[in-house]
Amino acid sequence: MDFYDFYEFASRQNLSHENQSNTVDGVCRYDRNSLMFTVVPVYIGIISALGIILNVFVLMVFCLHKKACTVAEIYLSNLAAADLFLVSMLPFWAVNVAKRYTWPFGESLCKLVPFSITMNAYCSIYTLVLVSIDRYLALVHPLTTESVRRPLYAKLACVVVWGVCVLLNVPVLIYRKIRESDTACFNAYPTETKKETETAINITNVILSFIIPILIIFFCTLKIIHALRNRLRDSLNTEGKEQKATTLILIVLLAFLICWVPYHVIKILDLLSRHNILTRCDMYLNLTQQIFFYFAFFNSVLNPILYVCVGRNFRKKVKEVFSQMSNKRKSTFSLVSTRTNLSRSVGTQEATKSSAYL
Repeated sequence: MDFYDFYEFASRQNLSHENQSNTVDGVCRYDRNSLMFTVVPVYIGIISALGIILNVFVLMVFCLHKKACTVAEIYLSNLAAADLFLVSMLPFWAVNVAKRYTWPFGESLCKLVPFSITMNAYCSIYTLVLVSIDRYLALVHPLTTESVRRPLYAKLACVVVWGVCVLLNVPVLIYRKIRESDTACFNAYPTETKKETETAINITNVILSFIIPILIIFFCTLKIIHALRNRLRDSLNTEGKEQKATTLILIVLLAFLICWVPYHVIKILDLLSRHNILTRCDMYLNLTQQIFFYFAFFNSVLNPILYVCVGRNFRKKVKEVFSQMSNKRKSTFSLVSTRTNLSRSVGTQEATKSSAYL
Protein backbone atom coordinates (compact mmCIF):
# COMPACT_ATOMS: atom_id res chain seq x y z
CA MET A 1 0.00 0.00 0.00
CA ASP A 2 1.13 3.56 -0.70
CA PHE A 3 0.00 7.09 0.03
CA TYR A 4 -2.47 6.88 -2.84
CA ASP A 5 -4.67 4.20 -1.35
CA PHE A 6 -4.12 4.67 2.36
CA TYR A 7 -7.44 6.49 2.51
CA GLU A 8 -9.29 3.58 0.98
CA PHE A 9 -7.35 1.22 3.27
CA ALA A 10 -8.21 3.12 6.46
CA SER A 11 -11.82 3.49 5.43
CA ARG A 12 -12.11 -0.19 4.61
CA GLN A 13 -10.45 -1.28 7.85
CA ASN A 14 -12.64 0.84 10.08
CA LEU A 15 -15.96 0.84 8.28
CA SER A 16 -15.90 -2.92 7.87
CA HIS A 17 -16.74 -3.17 11.56
CA GLU A 18 -19.84 -0.99 11.38
CA ASN A 19 -21.97 -3.83 10.14
CA GLN A 20 -20.96 -6.02 13.05
CA SER A 21 -23.24 -6.14 16.10
CA ASN A 22 -22.12 -4.21 19.14
CA THR A 23 -23.85 -6.63 21.49
CA VAL A 24 -23.38 -10.25 22.38
CA ASP A 25 -26.12 -11.93 24.44
CA GLY A 26 -27.49 -8.51 25.36
CA VAL A 27 -24.14 -7.27 26.70
CA CYS A 28 -22.77 -4.09 25.13
CA ARG A 29 -19.32 -4.50 23.61
CA TYR A 30 -16.70 -1.79 23.31
CA ASP A 31 -16.22 -0.56 19.75
CA ARG A 32 -12.44 -0.45 19.25
CA ASN A 33 -12.88 1.89 16.28
CA SER A 34 -14.48 4.63 18.40
CA LEU A 35 -10.94 5.56 19.46
CA MET A 36 -10.03 6.14 15.82
CA PHE A 37 -12.99 8.44 15.24
CA THR A 38 -12.47 10.53 18.38
CA VAL A 39 -8.77 10.65 19.26
CA VAL A 40 -7.29 10.79 15.75
CA PRO A 41 -9.23 13.91 14.62
CA VAL A 42 -8.13 15.74 17.79
CA TYR A 43 -4.51 14.66 17.25
CA ILE A 44 -4.60 15.76 13.61
CA GLY A 45 -6.16 19.10 14.60
CA ILE A 46 -3.37 19.77 17.12
CA ILE A 47 -0.69 18.80 14.58
CA SER A 48 -2.30 21.08 11.99
CA ALA A 49 -2.58 24.11 14.31
CA LEU A 50 0.97 23.79 15.65
CA GLY A 51 2.37 23.02 12.20
CA ILE A 52 0.81 26.09 10.60
CA ILE A 53 2.00 28.43 13.38
CA LEU A 54 5.55 27.05 13.59
CA ASN A 55 6.21 26.71 9.85
CA VAL A 56 4.81 30.17 9.10
CA PHE A 57 7.16 31.45 11.82
CA VAL A 58 10.15 29.71 10.19
CA LEU A 59 9.32 31.10 6.73
CA MET A 60 8.75 34.56 8.22
CA VAL A 61 12.20 34.54 9.85
CA PHE A 62 13.96 33.44 6.67
CA CYS A 63 12.02 35.89 4.47
CA LEU A 64 12.17 38.99 6.70
CA HIS A 65 15.82 38.72 7.70
CA LYS A 66 17.93 41.46 6.17
CA LYS A 67 20.61 39.07 4.95
CA ALA A 68 20.10 36.73 2.00
CA CYS A 69 19.55 33.07 2.85
CA THR A 70 22.45 30.64 2.56
CA VAL A 71 22.13 27.48 0.47
CA ALA A 72 21.30 25.39 3.54
CA GLU A 73 18.67 27.92 4.68
CA ILE A 74 17.03 27.88 1.25
CA TYR A 75 16.62 24.12 1.54
CA LEU A 76 15.27 24.39 5.08
CA SER A 77 12.80 27.03 3.86
CA ASN A 78 11.68 24.65 1.14
CA LEU A 79 11.19 21.94 3.76
CA ALA A 80 9.08 24.33 5.85
CA ALA A 81 6.98 25.20 2.79
CA ALA A 82 6.33 21.51 2.12
CA ASP A 83 5.35 20.97 5.76
CA LEU A 84 3.07 24.01 5.67
CA PHE A 85 1.37 22.67 2.54
CA LEU A 86 0.67 19.40 4.35
CA VAL A 87 -0.61 20.76 7.68
CA SER A 88 -2.88 23.24 5.87
CA MET A 89 -4.77 20.31 4.37
CA LEU A 90 -4.94 18.13 7.49
CA PRO A 91 -8.11 19.72 8.97
CA PHE A 92 -10.07 18.35 6.01
CA TRP A 93 -8.75 14.88 6.73
CA ALA A 94 -9.55 15.25 10.43
CA VAL A 95 -13.18 16.03 9.60
CA ASN A 96 -13.23 13.05 7.23
CA VAL A 97 -12.08 10.70 10.01
CA ALA A 98 -14.53 12.21 12.51
CA LYS A 99 -17.35 11.60 10.03
CA ARG A 100 -16.28 7.96 9.68
CA TYR A 101 -14.69 8.46 6.26
CA THR A 102 -17.69 10.13 4.68
CA TRP A 103 -16.14 12.84 2.50
CA PRO A 104 -18.15 16.11 2.67
CA PHE A 105 -15.88 18.52 0.76
CA GLY A 106 -16.42 17.63 -2.89
CA GLU A 107 -14.23 15.95 -5.48
CA SER A 108 -11.71 18.79 -5.89
CA LEU A 109 -10.57 18.56 -2.27
CA CYS A 110 -10.86 14.77 -2.48
CA LYS A 111 -8.00 15.02 -4.95
CA LEU A 112 -6.12 17.91 -3.33
CA VAL A 113 -5.90 16.61 0.26
CA PRO A 114 -4.31 13.23 -0.62
CA PHE A 115 -2.18 15.08 -3.16
CA SER A 116 -0.87 17.38 -0.41
CA ILE A 117 0.17 14.42 1.74
CA THR A 118 2.02 12.67 -1.06
CA MET A 119 3.60 15.97 -2.13
CA ASN A 120 4.86 16.55 1.39
CA ALA A 121 6.40 13.09 1.57
CA TYR A 122 8.14 13.44 -1.80
CA CYS A 123 9.20 17.10 -1.41
CA SER A 124 10.48 16.56 2.12
CA ILE A 125 12.65 13.57 1.35
CA TYR A 126 14.00 15.00 -1.92
CA THR A 127 14.72 18.32 -0.22
CA LEU A 128 16.70 16.35 2.35
CA VAL A 129 18.49 14.66 -0.53
CA LEU A 130 19.50 18.12 -1.79
CA VAL A 131 20.57 19.07 1.73
CA SER A 132 22.66 15.91 2.07
CA ILE A 133 24.35 16.49 -1.27
CA ASP A 134 25.04 20.12 -0.35
CA ARG A 135 26.65 19.11 2.98
CA TYR A 136 28.61 16.39 1.18
CA LEU A 137 29.98 18.89 -1.35
CA ALA A 138 30.70 21.50 1.36
CA LEU A 139 32.70 19.16 3.57
CA VAL A 140 34.13 16.51 1.25
CA HIS A 141 34.80 18.64 -1.87
CA PRO A 142 34.85 22.24 -0.53
CA LEU A 143 37.19 23.75 -3.11
CA THR A 144 36.14 22.08 -6.35
CA THR A 145 32.39 22.60 -5.84
CA GLU A 146 32.30 26.12 -4.42
CA SER A 147 31.00 27.57 -7.69
CA VAL A 148 28.13 25.05 -7.75
CA ARG A 149 26.91 25.75 -4.23
CA ARG A 150 25.21 29.05 -4.88
CA PRO A 151 21.82 30.33 -3.67
CA LEU A 152 20.55 30.70 -7.23
CA TYR A 153 21.27 27.07 -8.03
CA ALA A 154 19.69 26.02 -4.73
CA LYS A 155 16.47 27.88 -5.62
CA LEU A 156 16.43 26.28 -9.06
CA ALA A 157 16.95 22.85 -7.49
CA CYS A 158 13.95 23.44 -5.20
CA VAL A 159 11.80 24.42 -8.19
CA VAL A 160 12.87 21.25 -9.99
CA VAL A 161 12.02 19.15 -6.91
CA TRP A 162 8.51 20.60 -6.75
CA GLY A 163 8.02 20.06 -10.47
CA VAL A 164 9.17 16.44 -10.32
CA CYS A 165 7.00 15.80 -7.25
CA VAL A 166 3.95 17.16 -9.05
CA LEU A 167 4.58 14.76 -11.94
CA LEU A 168 5.09 11.82 -9.59
CA ASN A 169 1.77 12.56 -7.89
CA VAL A 170 -0.32 12.86 -11.03
CA PRO A 171 -1.95 9.46 -10.29
CA VAL A 172 -3.63 11.03 -7.25
CA LEU A 173 -5.29 13.65 -9.44
CA ILE A 174 -6.28 11.04 -12.02
CA TYR A 175 -7.66 8.21 -9.89
CA ARG A 176 -8.99 9.92 -6.76
CA LYS A 177 -12.81 10.00 -6.89
CA ILE A 178 -15.84 10.17 -4.63
CA ARG A 179 -17.78 6.92 -4.48
CA GLU A 180 -21.48 7.63 -4.95
CA SER A 181 -22.69 4.73 -2.80
CA ASP A 182 -21.17 6.01 0.47
CA THR A 183 -19.52 9.36 -0.54
CA ALA A 184 -16.10 7.96 0.37
CA CYS A 185 -12.95 9.45 -1.16
CA PHE A 186 -11.07 6.53 -2.75
CA ASN A 187 -8.90 5.45 -5.69
CA ALA A 188 -11.00 4.51 -8.70
CA TYR A 189 -8.51 2.35 -10.57
CA PRO A 190 -9.71 0.81 -13.86
CA THR A 191 -11.63 -2.36 -13.00
CA GLU A 192 -10.00 -4.53 -15.62
CA THR A 193 -6.44 -3.60 -14.53
CA LYS A 194 -7.03 -2.67 -10.88
CA LYS A 195 -4.55 -5.10 -9.34
CA GLU A 196 -1.81 -4.42 -11.91
CA THR A 197 -2.23 -0.64 -11.67
CA GLU A 198 -2.23 -0.69 -7.88
CA THR A 199 0.85 -2.92 -7.73
CA ALA A 200 2.74 -0.77 -10.24
CA ILE A 201 1.99 2.41 -8.27
CA ASN A 202 2.95 0.75 -4.99
CA ILE A 203 6.30 -0.50 -6.27
CA THR A 204 7.10 2.79 -8.01
CA ASN A 205 6.25 4.71 -4.85
CA VAL A 206 8.44 2.51 -2.64
CA ILE A 207 11.40 2.86 -4.99
CA LEU A 208 11.11 6.60 -5.69
CA SER A 209 9.93 7.87 -2.31
CA PHE A 210 12.02 5.65 -0.07
CA ILE A 211 14.71 3.33 -1.43
CA ILE A 212 16.53 5.68 -3.83
CA PRO A 213 16.44 8.80 -1.57
CA ILE A 214 17.48 6.82 1.51
CA LEU A 215 20.45 5.31 -0.32
CA ILE A 216 21.62 8.77 -1.44
CA ILE A 217 21.15 10.25 2.03
CA PHE A 218 22.90 7.29 3.64
CA PHE A 219 25.91 7.59 1.29
CA CYS A 220 26.24 11.37 1.79
CA THR A 221 25.83 11.11 5.56
CA LEU A 222 28.57 8.50 5.86
CA LYS A 223 30.92 10.67 3.80
CA ILE A 224 30.05 13.75 5.90
CA ILE A 225 30.72 11.96 9.19
CA HIS A 226 33.95 10.54 7.79
CA ALA A 227 35.09 14.02 6.68
CA LEU A 228 34.28 15.54 10.07
CA ARG A 229 36.19 12.79 11.86
CA ASN A 230 39.23 13.27 9.63
CA ARG A 231 39.29 17.01 10.27
CA LEU A 232 38.95 16.46 13.99
CA ARG A 233 41.75 13.88 13.95
CA ASP A 234 44.00 16.16 11.93
CA SER A 235 43.15 19.14 14.16
CA LEU A 236 41.64 20.95 11.22
CA ASN A 237 38.79 23.22 12.22
CA THR A 238 35.93 23.43 9.78
CA GLU A 239 34.39 26.80 9.20
CA GLY A 240 32.11 27.52 12.14
CA LYS A 241 29.06 28.36 10.04
CA GLU A 242 29.41 25.20 7.94
CA GLN A 243 29.86 23.00 10.99
CA LYS A 244 26.83 24.45 12.76
CA ALA A 245 24.70 24.07 9.63
CA THR A 246 25.86 20.47 9.23
CA THR A 247 24.97 19.62 12.84
CA LEU A 248 21.45 21.04 12.46
CA ILE A 249 20.88 19.29 9.15
CA LEU A 250 22.07 15.92 10.44
CA ILE A 251 19.59 16.21 13.32
CA VAL A 252 16.79 17.17 10.92
CA LEU A 253 17.69 14.15 8.80
CA LEU A 254 17.57 11.89 11.85
CA ALA A 255 14.17 13.29 12.88
CA PHE A 256 12.77 12.69 9.40
CA LEU A 257 14.02 9.11 9.37
CA ILE A 258 12.56 8.42 12.82
CA CYS A 259 9.18 9.77 11.76
CA TRP A 260 8.90 8.32 8.26
CA VAL A 261 11.01 5.16 8.02
CA PRO A 262 8.66 3.03 10.19
CA TYR A 263 5.77 3.85 7.86
CA HIS A 264 7.77 2.96 4.77
CA VAL A 265 8.99 -0.31 6.29
CA ILE A 266 5.43 -1.35 7.19
CA LYS A 267 4.34 -0.31 3.71
CA ILE A 268 6.90 -2.67 2.17
CA LEU A 269 5.76 -5.47 4.48
CA ASP A 270 2.16 -4.80 3.49
CA LEU A 271 3.13 -5.02 -0.17
CA LEU A 272 4.75 -8.40 0.49
CA SER A 273 1.67 -9.52 2.39
CA ARG A 274 -0.61 -8.56 -0.49
CA HIS A 275 1.39 -10.84 -2.77
CA ASN A 276 1.29 -13.69 -0.22
CA ILE A 277 5.03 -13.53 0.45
CA LEU A 278 4.21 -12.80 4.08
CA THR A 279 1.28 -14.53 5.75
CA ARG A 280 -0.67 -14.10 8.99
CA CYS A 281 0.46 -10.51 9.35
CA ASP A 282 -2.63 -8.63 8.17
CA MET A 283 -3.96 -7.65 11.58
CA TYR A 284 -0.62 -6.32 12.82
CA LEU A 285 0.11 -4.51 9.55
CA ASN A 286 -3.31 -2.85 9.54
CA LEU A 287 -2.83 -1.50 13.05
CA THR A 288 0.82 -0.45 12.80
CA GLN A 289 0.36 1.17 9.39
CA GLN A 290 -2.31 3.48 10.74
CA ILE A 291 -0.24 4.31 13.83
CA PHE A 292 2.94 5.11 11.87
CA PHE A 293 1.02 7.00 9.19
CA TYR A 294 -0.32 9.47 11.71
CA PHE A 295 2.96 9.54 13.64
CA ALA A 296 4.74 10.69 10.45
CA PHE A 297 2.68 13.90 10.50
CA PHE A 298 4.51 14.91 13.69
CA ASN A 299 7.63 15.54 11.62
CA SER A 300 6.01 18.69 10.20
CA VAL A 301 5.83 20.10 13.74
CA LEU A 302 9.19 18.75 14.89
CA ASN A 303 11.33 20.48 12.26
CA PRO A 304 10.67 24.09 13.38
CA ILE A 305 11.24 23.07 17.00
CA LEU A 306 14.63 21.63 16.03
CA TYR A 307 15.58 24.85 14.24
CA VAL A 308 15.00 26.80 17.46
CA CYS A 309 16.52 24.27 19.87
CA VAL A 310 19.55 23.21 17.82
CA GLY A 311 20.10 25.91 15.21
CA ARG A 312 22.22 28.66 16.76
CA ASN A 313 22.23 30.65 13.53
CA PHE A 314 18.44 30.39 13.33
CA ARG A 315 18.04 31.68 16.89
CA LYS A 316 20.36 34.54 15.98
CA LYS A 317 18.22 35.31 12.94
CA VAL A 318 15.08 35.29 15.10
CA LYS A 319 16.58 37.87 17.46
CA GLU A 320 17.74 40.02 14.55
CA VAL A 321 14.34 39.87 12.83
CA PHE A 322 12.52 40.94 16.00
CA SER A 323 15.15 43.63 16.52
CA GLN A 324 14.55 44.86 12.95
CA MET A 325 10.80 44.94 13.54
CA SER A 326 11.26 46.77 16.86
CA ASN A 327 13.58 49.36 15.32
CA LYS A 328 11.22 49.88 12.42
CA ARG A 329 8.32 50.37 14.82
CA LYS A 330 10.38 52.86 16.84
CA SER A 331 11.44 54.77 13.73
CA THR A 332 7.85 54.89 12.50
CA PHE A 333 6.66 56.16 15.89
CA SER A 334 9.48 58.73 15.96
CA LEU A 335 8.59 59.93 12.46
CA VAL A 336 4.92 60.30 13.38
CA SER A 337 5.85 62.16 16.58
CA THR A 338 8.15 64.49 14.66
CA ARG A 339 5.45 65.27 12.11
CA THR A 340 2.92 65.86 14.88
CA ASN A 341 5.26 68.21 16.75
CA LEU A 342 6.08 70.01 13.51
CA SER A 343 2.40 70.48 12.74
CA ARG A 344 1.77 71.80 16.22
CA SER A 345 4.73 74.18 15.91
CA VAL A 346 3.50 75.50 12.57
CA GLY A 347 0.01 75.88 13.97
CA THR A 348 1.33 77.77 16.98
CA GLN A 349 3.35 80.12 14.76
CA GLU A 350 0.36 80.83 12.55
CA ALA A 351 -1.79 81.51 15.60
CA THR A 352 0.86 83.88 16.95
CA LYS A 353 1.01 85.77 13.63
CA SER A 354 -2.77 86.06 13.52
CA SER A 355 -2.93 87.47 17.03
CA ALA A 356 -0.18 89.96 16.15
CA TYR A 357 -2.23 91.34 13.25
CA LEU A 358 -5.18 91.75 15.55
